[in-house]
Amino acid sequence: MLSAAQGKVVNIDGGMARTPNPANLIGSSVNAAMASFSKGLSSHGIRDGVNVNTIHPGRTETDRNADLVKQQAAAESKTVEQIAAETAKKAGVRRLGQPEDVAALAVFLVSPAASHIQGAAISVDGGGTKGLF
Repeated sequence: MLSAAQGKVVNIDGGMARTPNPANLIGSSVNAAMASFSKGLSSHGIRDGVNVNTIHPGRTETDRNADLVKQQAAAESKTVEQIAAETAKKAGVRRLGQPEDVAALAVFLVSPAASHIQGAAISVDGGGTKGLF
């Protein structure tokens, strides 16, 4: 069906695919496996006329992230605002991401303007990924 519709696949993975976190090696490994799967799938996409790309968000202000920040704040007797600021500083970014940051890229990747983007893995992390790829 994707082939018939000249469809688009956008996998939203995790930034730990590129920057493994020693405190979360399982999550980092799963992210890396998903990135590899998506890159391999993109070869099928070339053959079938389906664009396949991946987004690697950094720390993003989601409900899950809010829960993690609250737990960390309680554990360290700090405010939520202190933990959020420390998290951004530790990641080396000006601010944590917003869901809209990721959504904007996803909308672009499914648009006709992105028809020649295939097999790409794009970080939306405010510059938190320090490597070249």
